[in-house]
Amino acid sequence: MRPEILFPLFAPVTSLKGVGPRVAPLLQRLAGSVIRDVVFLKPHSLVRRIPTQISAAIDGQVITLEVIIDSHQPGRSRAQPLRMKVSDATGFITLVFFGRFGDQIEQRHPVGARRIISGKIEDEKYGRQMVHPDYMIAPDKRDQIPELEAVYPATEGLPARRVRTFALEALARAPELPEWQDAAWLARERFPTWREALERLHHIETEGDLSPLSPHYRRLAYDELLAQQLAMAQRKAERRKDPSARIMASAIAARIQADLPFTFTGAQSRALAEVRSDLSAGERMSRLLQGDVGSGKTVVAMCAMADVAASGGQSALMAPTEILARQHFETISGPLNDHGVAVILLTGRDRGAARAEKLQALASGAAKVAVGTHALFQDDVAFQQLRLAVVDEQHRFGVSERQRLQTKGNAVHLLAMSATPIPRTLELTMYGDLDVSRIDEKPPGRTPVATRAAPLTRIAEVESRLRDAVAGGAQAFWICPLVSESELIDLKAAETRAEDLKQSIGPSVGLIHGKMAPAAKDAVMSEFADGKLSVLVATTVVEVGVNVPNATIMVIEQAERFGLAQLHQLRGRVGRGRQESACVLLYDPPLSQTAQKRLDILRRTDDGFLIAETDLELRGGGDALGLKQSGFPDYIFADVLGPHRDLIAAAGDDARLIVNRDPELKSERGKALRVLQELFDWKAGLGLRDAG
Repeated sequence: MRPEILFPLFAPVTSLKGVGPRVAPLLQRLAGSVIRDVVFLKPHSLVRRIPTQISAAIDGQVITLEVIIDSHQPGRSRAQPLRMKVSDATGFITLVFFGRFGDQIEQRHPVGARRIISGKIEDEKYGRQMVHPDYMIAPDKRDQIPELEAVYPATEGLPARRVRTFALEALARAPELPEWQDAAWLARERFPTWREALERLHHIETEGDLSPLSPHYRRLAYDELLAQQLAMAQRKAERRKDPSARIMASAIAARIQADLPFTFTGAQSRALAEVRSDLSAGERMSRLLQGDVGSGKTVVAMCAMADVAASGGQSALMAPTEILARQHFETISGPLNDHGVAVILLTGRDRGAARAEKLQALASGAAKVAVGTHALFQDDVAFQQLRLAVVDEQHRFGVSERQRLQTKGNAVHLLAMSATPIPRTLELTMYGDLDVSRIDEKPPGRTPVATRAAPLTRIAEVESRLRDAVAGGAQAFWICPLVSESELIDLKAAETRAEDLKQSIGPSVGLIHGKMAPAAKDAVMSEFADGKLSVLVATTVVEVGVNVPNATIMVIEQAERFGLAQLHQLRGRVGRGRQESACVLLYDPPLSQTAQKRLDILRRTDDGFLIAETDLELRGGGDALGLKQSGFPDYIFADVLGPHRDLIAAAGDDARLIVNRDPELKSERGKALRVLQELFDWKAGLGLRDAG
C-alpha cells in the first residue's frame, strides 16, 4: 500500500488549479495522470529576459521594454493580425497579434497607456516587431515578469507558460521525504536533498542548471536508478529463495557434444560451465546468455537441455516467431533425438490430432524438449515435469509471457538468450536481475564478411553486380533506409526499390515490411530461406537469428541513417555459410565525422561487443543502440546512454548491499527506500516498466 506521505503526489492532475475537462487530457498526454508526473516534467531551456530600450534591442533576443501604446491597426479581415505600434524615448516597434480577440486587446491596452512588454524582437521587412509578446502588463506589476524563466514542453492547446504554472503548483505540493540515500555517498557526491533537487530543477538560475551533470539532476537520476536496481536485486534474491531440482552434467550431453562437427570455443565452454553451476546449486537459475549472431548460444542451451532430460525433467525453448522456432528445432532436434531425447515443435499452426498427439507427449513426459512460439504457454499445454525454460530473444516477450511459461512447472530454471550485444556499462539497467554469461568468440571456420562502403551515386553499379551474383545462384538482402518520421514513407521507398530490382533482376524479388501481418512476413521469409526468392527487400530490421546460409550479400541503403549496432545486426544476416559474403554500405554523401567513424569501425571489426561499446562512445545519448525497442527501461531522469552511465554501477552495488543487509527493508533507511520505490513505481513484483 502506498505510504500516506506520497498521497499529495499521487492525486490526479485534475486537482491542480485550472486543469478542467478540456486541459486535463492535454496535460496527461504531456506529463501523466498524477501530480508526481507533472512535478517530474523537466524544463528544456531557459529564457533570460534582458531589460533594455528599443534602440539597443538585438534581433532574435528576448527583451523587456517599458513602452507607450501609440496606435492600433486592426486587420482588414479576420485572417489578418492586429498590429499595435508602441514606442519609448529611443524608437518604436510593432506588436503583432493573430486571432479573433482584437477588440479585447484594444480595450485592455488603450492608446496612451504605459505597458511593460516582454518577448522576442525580430527585424522583418515591415520593420522591427514582436509577435505575441509573452508578457504585456501595467508598470506596477512589472515584478510578475521573471528575469530568468524555465521553458517547459508544450503541446497544441497547452502553451509552455501554462505548463510552467502547473509544474510550479505541483512542486508546491511535493512534501519533504525521508532521506533514502547513504550519508557517505550523499557527502561524496555533494547531492542536495530530494526536495532541494526538485526545487532547483524548476527554479533555474543558470544554463548550467539544465545540465544532466548538475548535482541536483544527478541526484534525481541516481534516485531513479537506485529504485530500479533495488527492485531487480530484490527480485533476484526472491528467486534464489526457491529451492529447485539439482541438475548435474550428464553423459548424454557429453556424447552429444562429442558428436558435433565442431569443437566448443572457450567462451562456449565457459558459458556452459556457468549454466551448469547454476543448475546444480539447488536454487532457481535466472541467467542471460548473451552472444553475437552465430556465436553458438543455441548449442550451449541444447547441452543444458540434455542435462535436464538425463535428470528426468523437461525443457521448453520459446522463440518469438514461427520461423525462428523452426530454425531452432532443426538445429537441436537431430543431435538430441540421436541420443534418445525426444523433441517436438509446437506452434500456432498445429491443429487437431497432430496437436493432441504433441500435447500428450508433453503431458506424459515422452517428449523431453518442446520448441515453439507463444503456443507453449497456452492453457491446454501441460508438462509432466518442466524444469528449464529457454527464451530466445527474450526482450521480444513481455514479463507476463515469460512468467506464464515458467508457471508450467515448479521453480523452473530460466535461461534467456539475446543476440543484441549490450555494453557492459548498460548490462545492469536491462539485466540487473539476471546473471550474465557472454559468448564473445566466433566458432572457427566462419568466413568474415567483406564490408565495403560506397556512395549512392554508385547504386547502378551495385545493382549490376547484384544481378550477376543472383544469376550465379546467390541470394541477397536489400535493406531500405529508415525514415523515422513516417512508416508510410518507409514503405513507399521499399516498394519502389523492390520494383526497380524486379525490373533489373527479374521476378524473384520479395518484399517484407512492418505493415505486414506476422504470418505474411513468415511466409515471405520462408520463401527466401527455401531459395524461392533471390533478393529480399526489407524496411524493418530483418528478424534477428534468421538463418539463410545461401544468402551472401547484404546491401544497406543510406547506411548513415542506421545506428552502428543495427548495421552490425543486419550484416550478421550474411556470412552464415562457408561461402564468401559481402556487405555493401551505401551512403548519401557528404558523411558527418561520426557517420564516417561508424562505417570505418564496421569495416575493421565484426566483434559485436566492441561495436556496441564504440556505438555508445560515438553517439552517447538518445537511442544510438536501438535499445528502446529491446526492453530498455523507460527512465524519467536517468540518461544511461549518455552522462549518467557512471551512476549505474554505483546504484547496482548499493542495491545489492541493501538487500544483503536489510532484505525486508525494515531499518529506517529501508523504510525510506520503500517510499523511493513507490515514488518511481519500481517495485520487485511489478510487471510494468520491467526490463529484466
